[in-house]
Formats: sequence, C-alpha cells, structure tokens
Amino acid sequence: MTREAPVHIVPYDPSWPDQFEQERRLLGSIIGEWLNGGIEHVGSTAVSGLDAKPVIDIMAGVTSLEASRDAISVLERNGYSYAPYRPDVMHWFCKPSFAFRTHHLHLVPYQSPLWKERLVFRDYLRSHSDVAREYAKLKYELAEKYRFDREAYTEAKGEFIRRVLS
Repeated sequence: MTREAPVHIVPYDPSWPDQFEQERRLLGSIIGEWLNGGIEHVGSTAVSGLDAKPVIDIMAGVTSLEASRDAISVLERNGYSYAPYRPDVMHWFCKPSFAFRTHHLHLVPYQSPLWKERLVFRDYLRSHSDVAREYAKLKYELAEKYRFDREAYTEAKGEFIRRVLS
C-alpha cells in the first residue's frame, strides 16, 4: 500500500492564490468539456491569512459524476492520482501522488449540497477572521493528534465545520 503524506499545518503562504490560478488555467484547458459552474479555490489555502496544509484545494463544477467519468483518465494522464474517496458526491484526486501532495482536486456536481457547503464555509472564514483563527488552532491540534491518519483528521474537523455551516 502507498504510504500517504502525513498531516502538517504551515503558516499561510501568500503564493497559494497564484498556485491555484496556475492550476485553474491548466484544468480549464484539459477538462473544460466536462466543466459546469467554474473552478473554485476552496479549503484553507483559499482563506487569506489562514494556516493550512500546504495543499491547494480545488473544486471544479461538473454537470454530474456520471457525465464527468471520462475526465478521470484525462486527469490521470496529466499528473493527477485518482482515489474513489466519497464517490457518491465527487471524483477526488491528488497531485502529484498520495505520498507527496501539492493539490487536491474535487470534481463536484455544480450546485449540489457539497458544492454549496464548500463555498459557504470558505466565504464565512474569509469574512470572519476570529472563526478562521479558531479553525487554525483546531487544525494544529488535530494535525498533531492524527499526523498519520488523514481520514481521522478530516473527520475530526467535521463538528466545527457543521457548526459554522449552521
């Protein structure tokens, strides 16, 4: 089994928006025919000043998961590794590998509940720096506790995210 990269949080990097923009252009050129609703910078790297895992999270809107299935092989040929993580709500990828990650890509049906939640959460953190600081503190604690268990790290953030979304 391929060893996954450990969870670690780093101080905000002002180059993250530029890294997203560069990848957004690439994705538009290689999977444009499957896109519906645009390509969004999501996750903590999309929130100015928020400490995060140094992985650019990208959400690309598609019409449906079935209609975008052929994009999987195109993305794999362009450096993305596919994993059937939450296949009922998204096609999930990382780049360049599971052991070393610079990007996560989520193909998500446009205007689905997941699409909307991710944007609401990002935008709330962008406009509420106190909540973003609280989230950063939690992420550092969880990264220490779940350094080698990304799934547990992600699950442990769930209660905080649900509270913000409500």
